[in-house]
Amino acid sequence: MIPKCVLFDLDGTLVDTAPDLGLAANLVREELDLPPLPLAVYRPSASGGARGLLKVALGMSMDHPDYAQRKERFLVHYRANLSRGSCLFPGIPEMLTALEHAGVRWGVVTNKVSALSQPLMDDLGLSARSACLVSGDSTPKPKPAPEPLLLASKLVGVSARECFYVGDDERDILSGRAAHMRTAAAGWGYMGDKPDPRSWSADVILDSPAELAHLLELRRAA
Repeated sequence: MIPKCVLFDLDGTLVDTAPDLGLAANLVREELDLPPLPLAVYRPSASGGARGLLKVALGMSMDHPDYAQRKERFLVHYRANLSRGSCLFPGIPEMLTALEHAGVRWGVVTNKVSALSQPLMDDLGLSARSACLVSGDSTPKPKPAPEPLLLASKLVGVSARECFYVGDDERDILSGRAAHMRTAAAGWGYMGDKPDPRSWSADVILDSPAELAHLLELRRAA
């Protein structure tokens, strides 16, 4: 059955934001007279935001006394380089076009706060095309709670059961299942050292965005 709306996570699913997140983390290291780390070191933790990146960059957890200060510096650098190297993952532009040609609306549900998610969507030309953007501060509880996805379905004007949610982290699948949506694990995202996505109980695991078009039979629908 073709859904009425497909919802996507942002970082690691629609957009490869690791280059700019890694840059921000390295600029924090630079302030501490530390050499930069390769992007490959940061990429597996990119879905973790400031918490994940600072853990890699400085070995610093949230209970460290300097965490708040380093997080603020990280965010300053990230805001200044929000879309410098970030881009849609290969196959995503074609995937979104296939959805649109088939008359299927799509939107974004992310834990990234709106002050970062909205300008990133704007910079990448996604805002005018998406049916909704629900950010980490759009509801009292972010993912893995179901509230963000339920808000998205309300904004789009379709029932949650008529939506399909795609994400690269277990919290995405937990959120989708709690909202009674069909779910897909995006195997092209920042899987890194995460648990095997087969343990997440997603309805399907996708190796590429093109597989979603085939799964939803969008080519035939178009």
